Amino acid sequence: MRADSILFPTEAGLFCPEGGFHIDPLRPVARALITHGHSDHARFGHGAVMATAETLEIMRLRMGDGFAGATQVAEGETRIGGVTVGFHPAGHVLGSSQIAVEAGGCRIVVSGDYARQPNPTCAPFQPVPCDVFVTEATFGLPVFRFPDPAVQVEKLLSSMAEFPERPHLIGAYALGKAQHVIALLREAGYDAPVAIHGALKLLCDFYAARGVDLGTLVPATAEDVAAQLVIAPPSAFASPWVQRFRDPVIGFASGWMAVRARARQRGVELPLVISDHVDWPALTATLAELAPAEVWVTHGAEDGVIRWCELAQIPARPLRLVGYEDEAE
Repeated sequence: MRADSILFPTEAGLFCPEGGFHIDPLRPVARALITHGHSDHARFGHGAVMATAETLEIMRLRMGDGFAGATQVAEGETRIGGVTVGFHPAGHVLGSSQIAVEAGGCRIVVSGDYARQPNPTCAPFQPVPCDVFVTEATFGLPVFRFPDPAVQVEKLLSSMAEFPERPHLIGAYALGKAQHVIALLREAGYDAPVAIHGALKLLCDFYAARGVDLGTLVPATAEDVAAQLVIAPPSAFASPWVQRFRDPVIGFASGWMAVRARARQRGVELPLVISDHVDWPALTATLAELAPAEVWVTHGAEDGVIRWCELAQIPARPLRLVGYEDEAE
């Protein structure tokens, strides 16, 4: 069976006619398989949703109990119509998965978003042999070569030691990045309370309840809080909320901080290059490791990855799906 008859792009996203489902659809559909809980991949209003237990709970926490007509926890391989599907860890955020779709001896793996660096908050990426690998290309250019995240955490701790009188406000997205940064700090031995913006509490509690060591977290706005380190969503830095902190060191944890111009645009004094996506060496190494017969590329610098595949003599094509950048890295 040809791969493009098993799975192909539509206006609603990748569609599998043999199974009657979409993967990470861009609009409400009858049946959706969801790779992870970020809002550009997990959307409200599907008739039925299959995902990992963690992703389903994250969707419920973020969108409410009625986020879908019905839900099903992905456990092992499942037969849906004429195809077999399986969920495999993607190493991106808690509950994130690659989705394997197999029919007629052809296996397609849709990676969603994925990372290869160890992340203490989620299961590591699991290489899955396949005929077609669908890769993201968020950082799919040679300029993106991320440092060891432990080095970036040491950079933050050194700044806190150098400027003990200044609160350090670190921007980190509510799902995945905030918990990643806090867990890295705990691994580095930082055991003081970390103050968090109220928008982070629900998901931090969820991570902690599933065994992720986040240590002591306190509300950033409590009157008696004297924590030197504050984690908040980036949107908070454009609101009056930030004015309560006197002479703060503004930081931002993101793969985009590898681009100095982006840090300057945001007024970031302390850029922390910490990503939950593959950088260029990890992306190309993953393609070389899997050695699929074909690569499909989506959301990001598609042309850079396509060119690398051409040089590596791996057939590749862009999917040109638009809509997976709503919740930035």
